[in-house]
Amino acid sequence: MKRIFFSVVLLLAISAANAQLKLGDKLPAIELKDVQNKPVSLTAFAGKVVLVDFWASWCGPCRMANKTLVPFYKKYSSQNFEAISISVDTDKTKWLLAIQKDKLVHQQLIDPNGFDAASATLFGVEALPTTYLFDIAGKLVAIDPTEKQIIDQLKKK
Repeated sequence: MKRIFFSVVLLLAISAANAQLKLGDKLPAIELKDVQNKPVSLTAFAGKVVLVDFWASWCGPCRMANKTLVPFYKKYSSQNFEAISISVDTDKTKWLLAIQKDKLVHQQLIDPNGFDAASATLFGVEALPTTYLFDIAGKLVAIDPTEKQIIDQLKKK
């Protein structure tokens, strides 16, 4: 009986470890709803440098980070760069109001189950905000990248 218990625990631990994206992993083929409730697949942005940003309307540091992300996105969006914000808000109305208030113009998606959201689990999100940078080949090259790391990826074309 003990042997079965430890086998199950080991399998669960391996599954949990595999759920978290690691450097070199590919941009996952997940689909979430946008502000118009239309499905959007992350793989639709293949061939671009992609920054995936996990946030929530109630997260103060996230809202501060939006103030930096908005002008950065406006400056680099024409250079094969895409920012995709994934909210883990459980209240869609608060999410939409935050998008409007923060004047977010880049792609906004929602996975409304808080930290239990499937996308947050897949990426391994443990705190907000957390960002993931994928190169043009769709490979994860940095977690919580600096602006310089993003610009360096854009220069590689």
